[in-house]
Amino acid sequence: MQTSDTAQPLERSGFRRILVTGANGFLGHHITPALTAAFPSAVIIPVGRKAYDLLEPGIPQRMLRDIQPDCVIHLAAKSGGITDNRKRPADYFYENLAMNTAVFHESYKAGVRKFLTLMGGCSYPAKAISPIGEEQMWNGFPQEESAGYSVAKKMLLVQSWAYRRQYGFNSVVLIPGNVYGEWDNFNLTQAHVIPALIRKYLEAKERGAAEVVAFGTGRPTRDFVYAGDVAAVIPWFLANYNSSDPVNISTGTRVSIRELTDTIRSATGYIGKITWDTSQPDGQMDKIFDPDRLNRLGLSCRTTLESGIRKTLAWFLSARESSEVRL
Repeated sequence: MQTSDTAQPLERSGFRRILVTGANGFLGHHITPALTAAFPSAVIIPVGRKAYDLLEPGIPQRMLRDIQPDCVIHLAAKSGGITDNRKRPADYFYENLAMNTAVFHESYKAGVRKFLTLMGGCSYPAKAISPIGEEQMWNGFPQEESAGYSVAKKMLLVQSWAYRRQYGFNSVVLIPGNVYGEWDNFNLTQAHVIPALIRKYLEAKERGAAEVVAFGTGRPTRDFVYAGDVAAVIPWFLANYNSSDPVNISTGTRVSIRELTDTIRSATGYIGKITWDTSQPDGQMDKIFDPDRLNRLGLSCRTTLESGIRKTLAWFLSARESSEVRL
């Protein structure tokens, strides 16, 4: 969420038509309403894959020609959990690189005034030292398990720098941390840790399971950021930030996987035993994103983990009943 000293009218940006690719995705569901509230005079055009398949040659160009936006928020991506990334690194690399490069280039050619896009914290080097500041981005190769995806997304930083330097094209790349919230992917093959655990413990409760097995030791630490908080700062960056220097969007709050598991267990009401399978790998032991640059801009993400998980769980229960969630 924004801090009070930055909660100011944003209409001075003068945007008339804001195109949001990937608007039907996880973050798109949060960001599109935030744009509507922040820019009431602008037309917000949400676009999903059914309208424009951005991997098809010529389609990004046609989309920009049809819609004629003066601002583009590019959220469309091929994303998934660690298991799927391990199985299909080439798919994740090619599809993200091709889509990002084309949409970015065609936006410049179409005369777009402002281009904003997101990349993941997984693009930071595997050897990055927590808390991870933006200056560590180029200090090494990302975690191999998701490198196809994360290296492709990392190229957005190069493209932003190159087009700003050569053409003066105004683009912004933001780096949300471990995002969770409503409309997340709850498919156990593709889901990230919070939606996967919510579903796992809720279904264990409903089955009356006496035990749930958790992977690793539970000692690794991460920070998590609620999707609504990420969405709340996007309008500010559109109106006020004009740099290719990336900015982390996260809380910087260190939470162990064991603490996370206990929080989700409490929220779901599961009362059975949790057994830790220490034969499974822990992965990186400590990965925390430094929000100092965000905070110095007068912005912060303040939703507590417990509050955000309860909101996510409530949405999941409702969406499951209406078949609106990916299982």
